[in-house]
Amino acid sequence: MNRFLTSIFFLLFTSLGFAQNGKILSKELVDISQTPIWERISQDNQLHSDFEHLKKLDFYFITYQSDSLKVRGIIVEPKKEGKFPVVIFNRGGNRDFGKLTIGTLIMYTSKLAEQGYVIIGSNYRENDEFGGLEINDVLNLTETVKEIEKADSNSIGMFGWSRGGMMTYLALQKSDKIKTAIIGNGPTDLFGIISDRPKMESNVIAECVPNYYENKESELKKRSAIYWANELNKSSSLLILCGSNDKRVNPEQADKIADKLKEVKYDFELRKFDTDHYFTEKKSELNDLVIDWFNKRLKNYR
Repeated sequence: MNRFLTSIFFLLFTSLGFAQNGKILSKELVDISQTPIWERISQDNQLHSDFEHLKKLDFYFITYQSDSLKVRGIIVEPKKEGKFPVVIFNRGGNRDFGKLTIGTLIMYTSKLAEQGYVIIGSNYRENDEFGGLEINDVLNLTETVKEIEKADSNSIGMFGWSRGGMMTYLALQKSDKIKTAIIGNGPTDLFGIISDRPKMESNVIAECVPNYYENKESELKKRSAIYWANELNKSSSLLILCGSNDKRVNPEQADKIADKLKEVKYDFELRKFDTDHYFTEKKSELNDLVIDWFNKRLKNYR
């Protein structure tokens, strides 16, 4: 009898936990002058002219619930009143490498936020499976935004860079809530990645993916969009950005997914630029592209 009651309690507790997916557990306003990026964007404690727009934005650290775990994230929103479309930003890297910071969002999304968007991003759960269960930490943000007063939870886009591009493909496979997305230099074929960069397999993928070597083929395919391009949400759309001098993700990966998307008649565009993995020399052009795409495909799309 006691064992039965314990089982019932566990099931109820688990169900309640998952019912709270996306719930904001803590929210803290951030003073960006106290963050590491400040020295780079200011002089004599005043923002450089290129970053004056940050005065119009609020930044928050949050902790939210995902599969009964506490996951950390960041929100950027306009100071002005209103209801704004949402863009979920998916960070690159793995584990502690490439963690989402205030600096990341300033460099990649603050110009977009200034135009009237709420930006939210996850740092993923501590046990990073490199495209495994932590995809739920991204998907659950579609529930988190319902608690943000300025966020229009019916108008959600997504923006992923590098590994974050892989997460974006996965989100488009598993959710119909993403109206449109942008992916920058995202891997689409992990077999190609480990062929080009063998250390990515031994130092990252094999360490992150549970039982990797026992299930290598199936686990790589789960994370490689070229094998399931036909499963992407057909009501969404996609802008793929590719740096032709990318040394981390072979530019051919963008061509491969483009061919697959053409086959399934997906609504997408592929744009190539003479730049590196981070679009180092194209940041201004990148900002303009991102703003233009989301304005047309999210904010003003009917």
